[in-house]
Amino acid sequence: MTQPLRLNPDRLFPADPETRALARRLYAEIKDLPIVSPHGHTDPSWFAENQNWANPAELLITPDHYVFRMLFSQGVALEDLGVPRADGGPVETDPRKIWRLFAERYHLFRGTPSRMWHDWVYSEVFGIDVRLSADTADHYYDIIDAALKTDAFKPRALFERYNIEVIATTESPLDPLEHHAAIKASGWTGKVVTAYRPDPVLDPDYEGFHDNLVQFGAITGEDVSTWEGYLAAHRKRRAFFASYGATSTDHGHPTAFTANLSQADAAALYQKVATGPVSAKEAELFRSQMLTEMARMSVDDGLTMQIHPGSSRNHNEVVFQKFGRDKGADIPTETNYVADLKPLLDAFGSHPGLTIILFTLDETSYSRELAPLAGHYPALRLGPPWWFHDSPEGMRRFREQITETAGFYNTVGFNDDTRAFLSIPARHDVARRMDCGWLAQLVVEHRIEEDEAHELARALTYDLVKAAYKL
Repeated sequence: MTQPLRLNPDRLFPADPETRALARRLYAEIKDLPIVSPHGHTDPSWFAENQNWANPAELLITPDHYVFRMLFSQGVALEDLGVPRADGGPVETDPRKIWRLFAERYHLFRGTPSRMWHDWVYSEVFGIDVRLSADTADHYYDIIDAALKTDAFKPRALFERYNIEVIATTESPLDPLEHHAAIKASGWTGKVVTAYRPDPVLDPDYEGFHDNLVQFGAITGEDVSTWEGYLAAHRKRRAFFASYGATSTDHGHPTAFTANLSQADAAALYQKVATGPVSAKEAELFRSQMLTEMARMSVDDGLTMQIHPGSSRNHNEVVFQKFGRDKGADIPTETNYVADLKPLLDAFGSHPGLTIILFTLDETSYSRELAPLAGHYPALRLGPPWWFHDSPEGMRRFREQITETAGFYNTVGFNDDTRAFLSIPARHDVARRMDCGWLAQLVVEHRIEEDEAHELARALTYDLVKAAYKL
């Protein structure tokens, strides 16, 4: 039996009638503002080549670790979802079969952000009016598959349809950025920029680290066997990335630990890191020193710095060995920002030309650490609820715990941090609704005035992200 799919226009707004009415008014003013997506992991080849997606599974399932981590938790093999194996071994290649498997288990996503995002895509993008289930799987597949074969559903057309002003992708320093070069040369007016993610040549625990260093030196023409040459190689690649629109760097470290060694001690540590295996403590110290070095470079070249700590990445060793990184097996960890960031903040936290955006997967740190830090240091801003907390509840907890100390203007709006392209407008709509509901609550409690709420709604949607990321 099929059930209707309807998106309630008041979804996520407060239940109180007066507050809900005000949330509606605020939302009406900002819902159509351009989308600024300053940090994410969409594939730049989509926009360079502008080819149709092959099928619904390729678009909506295979690239989305939010989807397959839930299915894996319920016993679905990643091979059966078409997730590529590291060894090139066999995986399911029939997209309709993959789609049916997903549809049969769609009930697993009840109450999750993924359910909201997917329902929005099905209703708003493809005009489907029945709920996804085993009974409607083929109906969904046929509608989506037919749409994806048309010019209206090519990546650039969807970019324009959903009023995306700019998307930032994220690339390794070893990436030649050929897709960004193709976009730049194509004459298309859509703005797709890159971001500098140095982990492969900065983290001694990254797979292939020493081979990556060799390639890093070859690409830059610098002698990366020396500390000075290694730093020069980073500066050169950062400038190269900036030539393709980069306004930010991104750092996915396991902790927020920073260090500020003397240059002699840093050079000695680098010699150990560059020439052989090092202890876990030495690897952590090197990553920590490099956060401070990256901040130093940001002072010089103006790139906004993003720090995404607190994830035990690739926690499932079996999945990591079989499928590689970013397969839904990353787990949040406790993070100490006050002590760990102090060396970097002592060096650069008061610098007026530096912007460091902090993210967390440790929500206990919001009111105790992050809000007080961002409420004091000029260089610090707080990134939005991230990853596991990119949800209505996560957004509410964020505003409740940080606003009283850091205010609104030490935050940077919303970013979607996604690999699934069509979840971008869906996620931004959730964030806009939640912020309007929170602002409406402040007005009815007489904590701010309605005219201020309208100004803040625009700032949280558009102005703050543009300023923080210099877009």
